[in-house]
Amino acid sequence: MEYRDFHPDKPPGFRVRRPGAPAPAPASAGEGRDLWRTLPLEGTFEVVYEDARGAWTTRTLDARELKLGPGRTLLGGTDRAHGLYRGLRADRIRRLTEPASTTRIETGILDWLLARAQAQRKVRGSRSPRRAA
Repeated sequence: MEYRDFHPDKPPGFRVRRPGAPAPAPASAGEGRDLWRTLPLEGTFEVVYEDARGAWTTRTLDARELKLGPGRTLLGGTDRAHGLYRGLRADRIRRLTEPASTTRIETGILDWLLARAQAQRKVRGSRSPRRAA
């Protein structure tokens, strides 16, 4: 016997909504990506990072971007040890060192990264030639 023999008017997977329940919002393609904002960020950082299991590791990262999203911020770049792109959650970074300037940060890491990305954006904007209107 098949499903339709028992329920000829309802296709498989059909659910009846409770009275007064809100209708589900239609999901659009790429909806989750619209919530993320990407800021370009350049630099090489030595990062002490706590992974999901609680293990602390030291990584050297050639930063490319700072991704701001719902509930989390990611520092994205190439991990020099493995040569692969990594997205490190900013709230799990325990210490960030910039070898070029010997800057070492243990608190306010996210604020420092945001300020650095904004400063680099301003410098890039001032270097680009202005077009005549």
